Amino acid sequence: MAVLDNRALNRASLARQFLLRPTDLAPRDVVAHLCGMQAQEPQEPFVGLWSRLRAFDPAELSDLLSRRRVVRTHLMRRTIHLMAAEDVLSWRSRHDKMLLRRVLGVYRSELDEVDLDELAEAGREVLAGDEPHSQAELAKALAHRWPGRSPRALGEALVGALIPMVQVPPRGLWRTGGAARYLPVSSWLGREVDPESPDDEAGQELVRRYLAAYGPAATADIRAWSGLAALPGAVKAVRDELVSFRDERGRELLDLPGAPRPDPDEPAPVRFLPAFDNAILGYDDRSRIVDLEHRGLSVAGERVVLVDGRVAGTWKFAEEAVSVTPLRPLSPRERADLVEQGGEVAMFLSGGTSDRADVI
Repeated sequence: MAVLDNRALNRASLARQFLLRPTDLAPRDVVAHLCGMQAQEPQEPFVGLWSRLRAFDPAELSDLLSRRRVVRTHLMRRTIHLMAAEDVLSWRSRHDKMLLRRVLGVYRSELDEVDLDELAEAGREVLAGDEPHSQAELAKALAHRWPGRSPRALGEALVGALIPMVQVPPRGLWRTGGAARYLPVSSWLGREVDPESPDDEAGQELVRRYLAAYGPAATADIRAWSGLAALPGAVKAVRDELVSFRDERGRELLDLPGAPRPDPDEPAPVRFLPAFDNAILGYDDRSRIVDLEHRGLSVAGERVVLVDGRVAGTWKFAEEAVSVTPLRPLSPRERADLVEQGGEVAMFLSGGTSDRADVI
């Protein structure tokens, strides 16, 4: 079985993530290809798409949200993701048990003796109209039904697990604030989510789609990205379609036969990534893109820069300027590339009024 070293895996991941070469795909198609983009910070997907597309107008993503072509919803790992509407309808039922398990892992004692089916039905009654509710408003409307129970726990259970929900605009629009307000997926998209099929078609498709965007990868990587523990059956069902490799640790890696695996020596340009970017959070073993000592950056909400395909610094945008803080010594050429690309990021985020960038 062929062994792929970290550099080979790095280039494969960059290619699948459109970070080796930008793509001309439409923004909606990039969101779908990536199996969604983590989006608890509402403006970050705009940076993620700008870094991947050859040309990107942020108004395009705002329009997709307003036209309900993409939505913001709890899904993988019970975090807010920007998802293609069709994928939410297809995949949500496959995630139901995980979503509830994660809510109960935090609020089990507060939800003790609460009939969750009754809670879900009461929530649907409150949300029966077209008026979206914040989580706090939803919990307040139901608190009298469960006196003495934590309103926060009731709201988290409804929004994060019991009822498939979307965060409706203006939340998530370009340069637009607004509290998170929710409507059921069925109300917003006009149809119920697909039921989970006995042969787990959604799980099998999830495996294929994940490998197309993140592979080659181990089953532990798929599990860490999705938050789903019950994936072995889906992996087994599609295994005959896949090819296998080993990484330097001896782990088996699975992949689609025709997926890109570029030459490890192919140059990788500087890239500015948003907070919580898929390219880092999509794996259990993130060593292909970030050193172990800096792994915590990926869950701390830091925006990072890639130099030669690897995390080499963090960056901020403030006072109309981009500033980069390196994590390792940089060559003069690398610093110049960061300043040049940082200027482009500043132009994007400032709306064309500033191209100021500096490496600290």
